[in-house]
Amino acid sequence: MLQKRFDLLDPETPVVFADGTEVYKELAKTYKTHRKGYYIIAPSGAGKTYFIDNQKQKNWIDGDVLWMTAKAHPEGEWWLEPSSIINEIERRSDVITAEAKKLGFWIIGTDSFATIPDAVVIPHWSTHKKYILLREIGHYDGGATSEDFAQVLQSRRWMASFARKGVPLFRTIKEAATFLAAQ
Repeated sequence: MLQKRFDLLDPETPVVFADGTEVYKELAKTYKTHRKGYYIIAPSGAGKTYFIDNQKQKNWIDGDVLWMTAKAHPEGEWWLEPSSIINEIERRSDVITAEAKKLGFWIIGTDSFATIPDAVVIPHWSTHKKYILLREIGHYDGGATSEDFAQVLQSRRWMASFARKGVPLFRTIKEAATFLAAQ
């Protein structure tokens, strides 16, 4: 049964808001906070994990780490579930993203139901495909594979809609992070 796989979405488990001070304090022991928080959105395979893992200073937090720590994301491949489940999880992620930004965290992720990001990253399609194919022959860290190209293209189109609304668009995570850090 789907709900049993995702206990956080079990209709028998009521959700409450709680004081998350301790969760954010714990994250702040690892990730630097700033006077202003930011959120960069990029599709799966765009280089988010590579960028975060290779930071000299831990300025940017992986959205998945943030959302899983706050229990907005369940364990497992929930993004393959029906849109009603995906939307519920992404609405929860939006709440956590907004709170973390208020506290000065810089976040890079893929999820948003209604949150407007501060920057969008969409690599050239040839580069994006190369990144996804490289993860299949190297160290697979999760996320999209070549079998998911149709879903990745759909995500890219949806994320491009933010740029059409005035959100700055970049081709690399590094360009977006550098731009926001200079603000």
